[in-house]
Amino acid sequence: MKTQQNYSLQFLIRTSKAKNGKSPIYCRINVNGKRSEISLKKYIETSKWISTAGIVKGNSEEARVINTQINQLKIEINQHFNQLVSSNRTISAELIKNSLCGVGVQEKTLIEVFKYHNDQMKERIGTDVVKATHSKFETVLGKLETFLKKKYQQTDFNLDELNHKFIIDFEHYLKTIEKIGHNTTMKYVRNMKKIMNMAVSNEWISKNPFGQFKCSSNKVVREILTDLEIKELSEKEFDIIRLDEVRDIFLFCCFTGYAFVDVEKLTTNDVSIGIDGGKWIFTRREKTKTVANVPLLPLVQRILEKYNNHEYCINTGKLLPVKSNQKMNAYLKEVAALCGIKKTLTMHMARHTFATTITLSNGVPIETVSRMLGHTKLATTQIYAQVLEHKVSEDMLRLSEKLTNKATNKATTQPKPQTGT
Repeated sequence: MKTQQNYSLQFLIRTSKAKNGKSPIYCRINVNGKRSEISLKKYIETSKWISTAGIVKGNSEEARVINTQINQLKIEINQHFNQLVSSNRTISAELIKNSLCGVGVQEKTLIEVFKYHNDQMKERIGTDVVKATHSKFETVLGKLETFLKKKYQQTDFNLDELNHKFIIDFEHYLKTIEKIGHNTTMKYVRNMKKIMNMAVSNEWISKNPFGQFKCSSNKVVREILTDLEIKELSEKEFDIIRLDEVRDIFLFCCFTGYAFVDVEKLTTNDVSIGIDGGKWIFTRREKTKTVANVPLLPLVQRILEKYNNHEYCINTGKLLPVKSNQKMNAYLKEVAALCGIKKTLTMHMARHTFATTITLSNGVPIETVSRMLGHTKLATTQIYAQVLEHKVSEDMLRLSEKLTNKATNKATTQPKPQTGT
């Protein structure tokens, strides 16, 4: 951010570091409210220091030597400052100090560091990073570059220029110009904070300039399919093969809980006999690498049998003919329309449906559901644990029957009052 430089020098002593009655002398470089200090490696008695002038009092040999050094240092620092200004660089106190001390460390910039992070992440795809995560950081980088051009007419920022206002402005831009929702905006900001934490760890900056920004999330009502909608979906006959395949894969996810990236990579080798003698899928989640083993329900087994001889599955060894996530979600809109389902079907809705309609609402313990979903924390599963209205109705009906039976039993076991003769 090329602004007019508020630059000044100050020479001072540090009485808190005094030795044998003498305090060390420092030169403080101030640029735009930020400072950096250089030790002169000289000591002077406090009574001999003129704080307002930043020099040693008197005309003694000691005073002349130190004052000469102060003047020479002042000239050198000003020369380095002017050279940096002439090179059209954004000046900082630390940059002047490094230039003076011959430290050839170039200041890191925001976009440079962001790209460094993303490039490293890209190289780790397939090991401890999934492609989708890298794509999300690339998206944030793109939004950031556009923001810099529109807001500041710049292509980059030095890291030491960043402050709390910058991230506030970025948040405002995402919500007002890009029209991005609050929760997604907060995800972008969290990614920005992660980049800055990396910069701090690498000692490119001293502290995270966005550290004080608090990310919040609005509660989201996750859409799911009801039992009736699942029935309509499973019983619908499609004349178009691609829609038939997409419907089957969606139902497969509804009854296994797998996300798109997980079902896409499943192969015939992932199916084997489990501890109960039935067929299971044994795999790990692509996102977290946690175990997500699931026994195959009858509907799932029928779907897999249907695609045993599918050309794509035979040639690739995959369990199902899964298309790209974008195509799957696009075709699911057609599927929903033909089935009379008003909700927007997405591949991730199938995962929500498994957690709620298929398992939790049918009495499967949340710990079991959490394990099948491959969650590392039970709290993550609780996000999916929506209590369905019909489940509440069923539970309260059972309670009502139980209370009625208790009242009836109590009435029949109580002795009848005797009447006089």
